[in-house]
Amino acid sequence: MGTSDSAGVNKPAIGRASHGVQERRAPSASMTTVAVLCDAPSEGVLADLASSTPLTEGETADLYAAMCADVFRAVETSASDLLVNYRPDESGEPEAELRALADAALEDPDGVRYETQAGSTFAGRIGNTITHLLESEEESSAMAVEPTAPFLTRGVIDGLMMKLRRSDVVLGPTSEGRVYAAGFSAPIDFEEAYTPPAVETLTARANDAGLDVDYGPMTAVIETGTDLAGALAFVRARDRAGREVPQHTAACLGDLDVTLVEADGDLSLRKADTDSP
Repeated sequence: MGTSDSAGVNKPAIGRASHGVQERRAPSASMTTVAVLCDAPSEGVLADLASSTPLTEGETADLYAAMCADVFRAVETSASDLLVNYRPDESGEPEAELRALADAALEDPDGVRYETQAGSTFAGRIGNTITHLLESEEESSAMAVEPTAPFLTRGVIDGLMMKLRRSDVVLGPTSEGRVYAAGFSAPIDFEEAYTPPAVETLTARANDAGLDVDYGPMTAVIETGTDLAGALAFVRARDRAGREVPQHTAACLGDLDVTLVEADGDLSLRKADTDSP
């Protein structure tokens, strides 16, 4: 077992608090910690999305913040403990910004843990976090979740956790071979474990470690222009059908006034205030 970076993540500065969230089971030693690995919700985040859509960097940051809020809320309502695992940023105050999001979105923001990520690569940071939780904190299982998966629900998270009781590794797949969640009851060799296609690479690493692998349902993420076009259509369809939508993300998309334009079977994004009719 190893990661591409040294030692585990730092000890959490905030201890676990009791949870008083409505419709949530009381916490116990068997609850899985879900780590949402966040960047600061500021300009420069999701650079691929900003460069492939009409959104400005500021608007992209607003959308990222909204998605974080929806993912935090989904984890809070599940039978899991929420750990906001953020990258340090010397040019800003990521913890304060993420705390503000959690305070506004959650019923029990005092129940959230905050911890800085450690590592120089994406796979290394996830590996350090998961290994720390499993080995140093002796968690029975732990899960890393992308903050770009606003359609994540309590039911999806709890379903992943149920699978994790029967399998050593459970992956939540999304489009283009990516994953929106990866849960572990034992660590793997995380070095370059998220090399695309991540779902295949992570499966291979689990197999190499002699671990069983299972999969959750496909769930959309919003990281590219193609992702955003699909998500926008899905949000509007669900809203018209009277079905639940990710509250903060849907509101942000409405404020951005982004529309879908179809041409020869392809969809593109247009902003009414910047594009010609």
